[in-house]
Amino acid sequence: MRKRVVPERWIFAICVATALAVPHATAAGQRKNDRSLNGRVFKMTITPHWFADNTRFWYRNDLRDGMREFVAVDAVKGIRAPAFDHDRLAKALTKAGVMDISAERLPIDTMEFDTANNTLKFRSHDSAWSCDLATYETKKIDKPAATGENRNGSSRAPNPSQPAGDKDALVTSHQDGKDSAPQAPTSRDKWTYAVKDHNIFLHAKEGGEEIQLSHDGTKDQSYGILQWAPDGMMLVAFRITPGEPKEVYRIESSPTGGGRAKLLTSSYPLPGDKFPCYELNVFNPQTKQQLKPDVGIIDFGAVHLRWSTDGRRFIFPKMDRGHQRFRLIRVDTHTGDVQHIIDEKTDTFIWTAHAESVKVPQLAWLSQTDEIIHASERDGWRHLYLVDVKAGVISNQITKGQYVVRAVDLIDEKKRQIWFRASGMNPEQDPYLLHFYRINFDGSGLVALTDGHGQHEIQYSPDKSYLIDTYSRVDMAPVHELRRVADGKLMCLLEKADTTELDGSGWQPPEVFVAKGRDGKTDIWGIICRPVDLDPGRKYPVIEEIYAGPQSAYVPKSFSTGRRYGALNDLGFIVVKIDGMGTALRSKAFHDVCWHNLKDGGFPDRILWMKAAAGKYPYMDLTRVGVYGTSAGGQNAAGAVLFHPEFYKAAVANSGCHDNRMDKASWNEQWMGYPVGPQYAASSNIDNAHRLKGHLMLIVGELDSNVPPESTLRFADALIKANKVFDLLVIPGGGHGAGGSYGWQRIRDFFQQHLQGIAPPNRNAD
Repeated sequence: MRKRVVPERWIFAICVATALAVPHATAAGQRKNDRSLNGRVFKMTITPHWFADNTRFWYRNDLRDGMREFVAVDAVKGIRAPAFDHDRLAKALTKAGVMDISAERLPIDTMEFDTANNTLKFRSHDSAWSCDLATYETKKIDKPAATGENRNGSSRAPNPSQPAGDKDALVTSHQDGKDSAPQAPTSRDKWTYAVKDHNIFLHAKEGGEEIQLSHDGTKDQSYGILQWAPDGMMLVAFRITPGEPKEVYRIESSPTGGGRAKLLTSSYPLPGDKFPCYELNVFNPQTKQQLKPDVGIIDFGAVHLRWSTDGRRFIFPKMDRGHQRFRLIRVDTHTGDVQHIIDEKTDTFIWTAHAESVKVPQLAWLSQTDEIIHASERDGWRHLYLVDVKAGVISNQITKGQYVVRAVDLIDEKKRQIWFRASGMNPEQDPYLLHFYRINFDGSGLVALTDGHGQHEIQYSPDKSYLIDTYSRVDMAPVHELRRVADGKLMCLLEKADTTELDGSGWQPPEVFVAKGRDGKTDIWGIICRPVDLDPGRKYPVIEEIYAGPQSAYVPKSFSTGRRYGALNDLGFIVVKIDGMGTALRSKAFHDVCWHNLKDGGFPDRILWMKAAAGKYPYMDLTRVGVYGTSAGGQNAAGAVLFHPEFYKAAVANSGCHDNRMDKASWNEQWMGYPVGPQYAASSNIDNAHRLKGHLMLIVGELDSNVPPESTLRFADALIKANKVFDLLVIPGGGHGAGGSYGWQRIRDFFQQHLQGIAPPNRNAD
C-alpha cells in the first residue's frame, strides 16, 4: 500500500540539506582502568527548511549506524510524517542502477519539492534526479537540484531568538541620541567656537569679531565637549576637571628571541582613582548669559546628549559614581530648568556596569513616540517600565512578578509589544532556565512562547508565525517542539534526542541538586558530577569549582555530551558547582548579598548545600573538601581557606583578584562601592593572609592584563610575612588564567596530595 506523502500539496521550494554535526562525549581524563568513554547523541538539533507559504517545512535526522530519515511537518495541522516514502524511493534508485540502496541510508545530498508537478528533485552521487511522487518513477535529469540559499529554504536562517516584527520596529539600546532629531551642529551660521586659554571664545565668520563667553575656565578646569543646540540659539559646554590616569606594569621575563626583559605599561584605573568630572554649562551668545543647570557634577561615564525635536531641550542619563543613584535628566537650554524624568536611588547598588549577562538595555528609546522602555530592579526584580518622556513620568510597569527579564529581543512599536526572555516565571522549574515571552506595552497580553522544563532556544519560521523550541537541561538531552507564535500553543512534538549510544558507553549526566540557603527559605541550585565507577560504599573527597562574580550566574543549564569534570572525576573526586547568594539572575535581595562584601562569596549557602548533598549521599566526604577558581573565582578560592578553613581544606587560586583595591575600578566599584572604605580591607585576601589554614596554591601569569599580576604577588608577600606555607606557580609569558596543561597537571597533583594523600609522581625522573 502506498504511503501518503504529508502534506499532499506543497508549494515549490528549493532547500539545501546539510549534514548535522554529531558531537562526541569523551573522557576529559584517563580513567583508572584505562577504559575510555565515547558515544554519540542523535537528533540533537533540527535544521528546518521552510516552504514559501511558511506553513510547512522539512528536515533531516541523522541516526545511528549512518542511517537517516527525512521528515515533513504541516505546521498548521501540527502533523509530522515522513517527507516521502523512503522504501519506494530506495527501490526506485536501485532499479535505476545507482546501487543497492536501503531506505534507511538514502544518499540524498540536496533536494527540492516541485508541488505543482508532485515531483521530488534531488542530488545523489554527484547526479541530479527527479522522482514522480505518485508513481515513484525516478530518472536522471540535466538540471541539478539547487544548492544555494533562497527565500524558501532555511540555509540562511533568521535570527533564531529575535522575531522580525514590522519593518519599522526598533530597539534602541544606546543612550547616545543617534535616533533623535535634529542633531546638534558644531557651528552656527554666524559663529564658530574655540577653546583658548581654557575658556570659550566665539568668532564671527565675517568681520573677525571675537567674543569671550566663559571666564571661569582654568588650567585645572578647562572647557570642552562643546556643541550648538539644534535650534541654533544656545551653546552647550562642559567645564572639565581632568582625572589622574594611572598605570600598571608587567615584566615579560622571557621575551621571544631572548635579550633583556621587557617592561609593559598600560593605563588601568583602580577603585578610588580620580576620574574626569564634567560640569554642565549653557551659554547664550546673544546676551552673553551663562547658565549652570543644577544637575550636579558628572563623575562617572561619558556624556551623551539626546536632543528634543524642538531643538532647545536635551536629555541625558547620569549614573553617579558609586552606582547608588541613576537619573534621566531633561534640561531646557533657554531657561536652565531641570527635570528628573527618572530618579532612582538605592542603599546598595544599581546594576549598570558589567551587566553583560542581562541583555536588556537600561534605556531603549522609541522612535515613533516620545517614550522609553526602562529596565530597573526598583521593585526587587529586573523588570521593564514604560516611561512617558514628555510628561516626565513612568506610565506603567510592563513586566511584573518574581522573575527576571534577561533579554529584550524586539520592541515592536507599531503593535506596542515587547518580545523578551526571562527566567523564574515557572515556579516548578529551576529559576535560572531561560524562556521566551511576548507582552504588550501596557503590561497586558503576556504570552509564554515556550513551556518545557529546560533551557530554551528557538528558531522562528520566516514569517514568525511558528517557532521550533529546543530545550534541554544538564540532565536531559534536547527536546524539539513546534509551537504557534500567536498564543504559544504546542502544535506537535518533533523529536527527542536519542542518547542510547551515549548511555551505553557508561556516560552519566551531572545531577541537578537543590538545597536551602542561609535563610532557610531560598533555594540554592547546583550540580554534582561523580566518577563513572563510583562505589557508594567508599568515601570520596569533594572539589568545588567556584566563580562567585556578581555579574552573572555560572552553573551550566544546557545539555552537553562532554564530561565537564572528567579529569578530576577519573581521579576519584566528586566535583560540584553552585550559585550562592551574591551572584546575579535572581532577586535584587539575592544579589545584594555581595554589596560591600565580596569575601562572602555565597559561602554560607555553598557549605549548607554541600552538607545537604552529603546528607543524601554519605559517600561525599566533607572532611576533605577542596576548591579552585580563576579571576574572581581565584579570589573566592583563596577566600575559602582564609575565611572558612573549618570546611575547605585545600584551594587553588588562579589569576585571582586578591584585593579589590588592586583590580579594575569599573568592576569593583560596582559591587564594593565608592569611595573606597574599610569594606575593601575586610574583603581583602592580602589583608587577611594571616588567617590561612589548610593548603593553598597560587597561579599567576606574569603578563596578565585583566587582573594585574601584582595582586597575586602581593598576596604571596603577605603570606610570607605571616609565615604561611603555600605553593606559588608563576607562568612566564602567561596571561589571565595561565597555566595550560602544565598548570592543570600541577592542580591535579595538588588535590591528590592534600585531599587523597597521594604523593605526586617524580616526573623529573622521566
